[in-house]
Amino acid sequence: MIRCRQVLAGSVVTFALVLTGCHKKRVRAHHPPPPPPASSGSGRSSGHGSTSGSTARTAPAPLPPAPPDVRGKPSLVETGIASWYGPPYAGRKGADGKVYDQNAMTAAHRTLPLGSIVRVTNLSTNQSAVVKITDRGPFVKGRIIDLSLAAAKETGLYRMGVARVKVEAWTPGPSTAANAIPGGRWCVQVGAFQREKDAVKLKEQLMRRYRTAKVIEFPGPTGHWVRVNPAHPSKASADEVAASIHVSGGAEPYLVRTD
Repeated sequence: MIRCRQVLAGSVVTFALVLTGCHKKRVRAHHPPPPPPASSGSGRSSGHGSTSGSTARTAPAPLPPAPPDVRGKPSLVETGIASWYGPPYAGRKGADGKVYDQNAMTAAHRTLPLGSIVRVTNLSTNQSAVVKITDRGPFVKGRIIDLSLAAAKETGLYRMGVARVKVEAWTPGPSTAANAIPGGRWCVQVGAFQREKDAVKLKEQLMRRYRTAKVIEFPGPTGHWVRVNPAHPSKASADEVAASIHVSGGAEPYLVRTD
């Protein structure tokens, strides 16, 4: 009788161990893949919400209202290609002097005054976000704005990589008419050079050509850059400088506001 009880107890323990083993699953962390690198002006659809054979169409998302601290018509309205940026820029200082936070609703633009409030609408998804211009860029030909990681997710741009967007900007300070940007301080930025010596060579050439301008060379996450600050930092002066610069090897001159 005692032996029967021992056998029965052993069987129960074995059965419990089997059940425990059956229910134990390995936990795997889910790491979503980064957005595909984009070398052209067309974004790639992320495929969210699509089903095989389905023809259902969803209503477009409503646009967010204009920010409460702006009045009147936007000072700039443009359409073009947008991208987004995160590492290796996260933790670096932006053009506004503050550390770039990829989780904040911000963006980079080459010519809008810093502090401008911008509504960005993804024309592929009709998703919109309101951001603040805190940095300069994108320095890629054909692109008009670089969104933070948070703004890219808000507009559906994150997995697409790039997309065509509508930009509506309200700039700080008075503007006389729609599509008018207040005057400011302008410069020309040339790059990016993969080799530092190429950037230094261009810097020396421009210093001899523009003796009254301030010419600097500096490294960035994507290569080495040369910047020309004209003695008279008007947009007209910067336009003349940019038109006179012709560099082989793919380096492009960009007009950039410094304020």
